[in-house]
Amino acid sequence: MNETIENSIPKGKIFKDKTFWVGTFLGGPLVAGYLLSENFKTIGQPEKVKPTWIITIIVTIIIFGGIFLIPENINIPNQIIPIVYSAIAYGLFKKYQEVESNEHISSGGLIHSWWRVIGISIIGLLITILPIFAIAYTSDTIEQANISTKTYGLNVKHEIAFNEENISEKEIDRIAEGFRETGFFDLSVAKYVYAEKNENKYEISISVIEGMANDNSQLQPFIDLRTQMDEYFPNNIVEFKLTVDYLDNVVKVLK
Repeated sequence: MNETIENSIPKGKIFKDKTFWVGTFLGGPLVAGYLLSENFKTIGQPEKVKPTWIITIIVTIIIFGGIFLIPENINIPNQIIPIVYSAIAYGLFKKYQEVESNEHISSGGLIHSWWRVIGISIIGLLITILPIFAIAYTSDTIEQANISTKTYGLNVKHEIAFNEENISEKEIDRIAEGFRETGFFDLSVAKYVYAEKNENKYEISISVIEGMANDNSQLQPFIDLRTQMDEYFPNNIVEFKLTVDYLDNVVKVLK
C-alpha cells in the first residue's frame, strides 16, 4: 500500500504562481522563460519547453532593444516595464499551467523554495544586464573615439565638441562664429557646448547650472540666444538642449 501511495505522488517540483511575479520582476523576462519551462517539464509537457525558450529570447531582445530606442525626452517610470512583463508572465502561468500545477500540489507534489527563486532571479538579472552594459560601453567607446573638440578665443577658451561623422568642422566654425556674433562666446566666462546635426537641424547642448531651467529670468537669455542663432542660420533649425553635469541629463529643450 505504501508503494501505491508513493507512486501516486508526482515527481519533481513546481514553481507556484507568486514566484512568477517576484522572479520575473527581479530577474527579467529570461527568468519567466526558465520558470515556465521547468514547470512544463514537471507537469509532463516537455514539447512546450523549446517554443517557450524561443519566444522568451525574442521577447527579451525586443524589450531591451526597445528601451535603447526610447527618446530621451520621454520619461517612463523605472517600474513600469518590469511590472508589465511580470504581469504577462503571471498571466501565461495562469492560462497554461495553473490547473496542472494545482493538481501537482494537491497530489502531494513538491514546490520550489523561495531561495531557489531568488537565486535564479539573480542569475537571470546578471545574464540580462551584462550584455546590455557591454553594448552600451562599446557604443560609448566608439562614439567617443569620433568626438573632436575645437577651441575658440584667445584669452577665454570656448569649446565646441562634435562628432566628425555627424557634422563637419566647417559647420562647427560657423556655429562658433554665430556664438561670437551674438555675444555668447564673450571674454568673461568660458563656454562648453556639444553640437550635432539631425537632417537640417542643429542640436546644440549647452551646460548650465542646476535649477536654471525653472528660473525664467535666467532662462530668458538662452531663449533670446536661440532666436538669434535661428536668424543666423535661416536655412537650418536650431535647437538648444540645456544640460546639467552630463549630456544625457537634459533639463530643458528650446525649439
